[in-house]
Amino acid sequence: MSVVGLITEYNPFHFGHKYHLNMSKNMTNSEYSIAIMSGSFVQRGEPSLVDKWTKAKMAIDNGVDLVIELPFIFSTQSAELFAYGNISLLHNLNIVDYVCFGSELDNLNLLNKIAKILCKEPHYYKNNLKKYLDMGNSFSVSRSKALEDYFHKYEIDKIKHINIAEILNMPNNILAIEYLKALISLKSNIKPITFKRIGSKYHEPLLDQKLASATAIRKSLLNNDIIGVKKYLPDQSYKHILDYKNNYNRFNSLHNYNQIIHYLLRIGIIDELSNIMDIETGLDNRIIQKSTQHNDIYHFVQSISTKRYPKTRIQRILTHLMTGLTQSIFEDLYTHYPAYLRVLGANKKGFILLNKIKEKSDLPIIVKFSDYDKLNNPYIHKIISFDKKATDLFFLGLMNQKTFMNMDYYATPYMKK
Repeated sequence: MSVVGLITEYNPFHFGHKYHLNMSKNMTNSEYSIAIMSGSFVQRGEPSLVDKWTKAKMAIDNGVDLVIELPFIFSTQSAELFAYGNISLLHNLNIVDYVCFGSELDNLNLLNKIAKILCKEPHYYKNNLKKYLDMGNSFSVSRSKALEDYFHKYEIDKIKHINIAEILNMPNNILAIEYLKALISLKSNIKPITFKRIGSKYHEPLLDQKLASATAIRKSLLNNDIIGVKKYLPDQSYKHILDYKNNYNRFNSLHNYNQIIHYLLRIGIIDELSNIMDIETGLDNRIIQKSTQHNDIYHFVQSISTKRYPKTRIQRILTHLMTGLTQSIFEDLYTHYPAYLRVLGANKKGFILLNKIKEKSDLPIIVKFSDYDKLNNPYIHKIISFDKKATDLFFLGLMNQKTFMNMDYYATPYMKK
């Protein structure tokens, strides 16, 4: 049996994701597919548009065989940690043959070359990285410049007519390189496959192509233009979007946490803020200062952002603040990851995959959420406690008159028999 792994957010599942799924199966000749999927919050430091069970339903009804939740502690991290969290989980299932991802470059050899340099960190690269960071550039910009210098010094014959900076400015290329780095560091036997991403650009805000970006679809849904997105979503996804809207009445966005975030920042928690994941010395003071000048969350985030601190990083910090994820807690849990796998959805083939995982992997499988309590592992409890916080926070952001608490206990995985 051949199994392909997919790293996903499905926020929401659109035609581009359908294309990715079909291409992944075809290119690898795989009979089975496993999606590791972000849950209540996503990599950009924002809440998911819809809840994780709705996303799992969309995935399964569109042809994914098994959906496993990426724990919150990795779902809202930098590209490097996000990639490691996903790849490490796929690797430890011990049944995955391929991991398939889109990229703007569609050149696995070059992407792999870049990944190997980043893993080995030769002196020339490392010294230039420090130089660019000291100049006040963000890590991603500094890394790009240092790599460009390295290639021009040592690999000039291999990169004629190739723009390294442009390659590293593309979001899917960045993630692809991080996936490859994780595979290298884990010495994984999973074979990477990439293909060229098509359709709208990653952050394209307008619905102007059949394969519209998730950004454009979310923007329309947040403006309550549900009918307008119908032609950009598979029928199964559109159905679940309608069901979600009927159940909860509101799509989620960072704007819904405006008051919560400003309250936390204005009650004088500078000492706690300095310990939050991804904070650097001085950035905590900047965040506190700007919080007194801007009431709107998006203006607030924009005012903090600099070359060194992009918006997505600030958003992730604010999300970590709301859940209490500190640097020390993350470092402790990182060393005990992965500790389990949590099922959000499966079809008939998914049940076969779960049985195979039971045979091949030591990871406990959590289907019924309350069963985690029976597992005598304090690290499982700690990691899952953040998933539960994130779920409760997700539903709190919807500001419904009806209270949706402890939904991890009440909502069940989508099992399609």
